[in-house]
Amino acid sequence: MIGRLPHLLVIAALLACPPPAVAQLPAADNALEEERYRQCLAKVNENAEAGFERARDWRISGGGIPSRHCAAMALIALQKFAMAAQMLEQIAGDQADMSPELRADVLAQAGQAWIMQGDAVRAISAQTAALKLKPDDPDLLIDRSIGYGGSGRYWEAIDDLNRVIELNPRRADAYVFRASAYRLVDAPELALDDVAEALRLSPGSPDALLERGMLRRMTGDDAGARQDWVQVVRMGAAAGAALDVARANLEKMDVKVEPAPPAAPPAPTRPQRPQPRKDGPPRAGG
Repeated sequence: MIGRLPHLLVIAALLACPPPAVAQLPAADNALEEERYRQCLAKVNENAEAGFERARDWRISGGGIPSRHCAAMALIALQKFAMAAQMLEQIAGDQADMSPELRADVLAQAGQAWIMQGDAVRAISAQTAALKLKPDDPDLLIDRSIGYGGSGRYWEAIDDLNRVIELNPRRADAYVFRASAYRLVDAPELALDDVAEALRLSPGSPDALLERGMLRRMTGDDAGARQDWVQVVRMGAAAGAALDVARANLEKMDVKVEPAPPAAPPAPTRPQRPQPRKDGPPRAGG
């Protein structure tokens, strides 16, 4: 999964990510409220503590859901993940008239915050609640598979990933996640098949190469593992979270590799830290 150890590989990388760049959530009741929400999120991006104070003051003056959501984003940026997750769950639970899609999105963010907190059980609970509102949503299923992996429930993670692949057989990330899970239930042949498919769909994927290296090392192919991890390290920053794991694995093998020259920052990979949606702040109603 997305460059990580020890459970479903994604866990450590998710915990190690920098504070999120904050985007937007669903539309506000009026243009003034939406603009205030955007300004609040911009402040969080610039200075999380100042952003939290702005959201708190706004809430005291009657800011409602947008102010509470901005505060939750600030808490995530401050790495106060449990507090953020609880606030997001309260937002979703307090608004019975909120659209099911929006409640699911907020619960999904809560689940991601619980993952960052290291509480897989509460993450699974939030993600399952979200899936009841948006059944068969591939991103939610992947999120829950991470929760299952974090609690050692690898076969349940595989079940969710099987469903993602049924829904969209061209999702390379799902194959990498499932390969990680198969490795952890000691099914390296199935895992290698999934990594091969991931690399067919996304040639040069650092996450797939990282996972294939682990599988090759597991099956005694140290030379192949070294080759894959060297390739990841040579990508430099473009490898994202896979870079540090590959470098650490090579150091255990006493292999020194110089990364490629700095490249443009890579596009974010799933799962990401909770982000607001792109079309404005959350509000009650459909």
